[in-house]
Amino acid sequence: MAGSETDIRPSEARQRLLDTATRIFYGEGIHSVGVDRIVTEAKVTRATFYRHFPSKEDLVLAYLNAADHAIRSQVETALAAGLPAPETLRAVAESIAQGIRSTGFRGCAFLNAVAEYPDPDHPVHQAVLAHRQWFLDTVNTLMAGIQKTDAEPAAQHFVMLRDGAMAAGCLFDPVLICETFLRGVEGLIRTHAARQPS
Repeated sequence: MAGSETDIRPSEARQRLLDTATRIFYGEGIHSVGVDRIVTEAKVTRATFYRHFPSKEDLVLAYLNAADHAIRSQVETALAAGLPAPETLRAVAESIAQGIRSTGFRGCAFLNAVAEYPDPDHPVHQAVLAHRQWFLDTVNTLMAGIQKTDAEPAAQHFVMLRDGAMAAGCLFDPVLICETFLRGVEGLIRTHAARQPS
């Protein structure tokens, strides 16, 4: 039985590498950080690094995958509560606001990464687009649960409110930014709910 647990749990060295890379990539950027620094701070050998991540790009993709998984878990928690769509959207918005108010917040990991990987064909850029499409689709489904008319534009509006809050939240007072964001989401939900079906 212990063998099966080891099979599904990442090795301690791999997790240390990923945790170290997450902290540094998010705090300082991706291109500015070399493999040597990650190896040193994670206290592993270069051979161990390359055994788990054949290249730095693989580590960057693992970092984004972990960020994607964390956000999906937050959204799934909101969905699992079984609340009506407006309440679920409010819960998603509140989880975003909690992130913005957290210590060390430095914007959206995905928007930060795509700024460093502008080539639309690059795997990192593609990972960012896939995450954002999933998020937009999820919000679109919730908006359609409120009112099918113009659900997609309402979902795009929600995502733009989120993007603006994530960008402003690391530049200005995060408490005020979150108040503005949550007020905007509330107005969007009410406006969308009031739309007449086509």
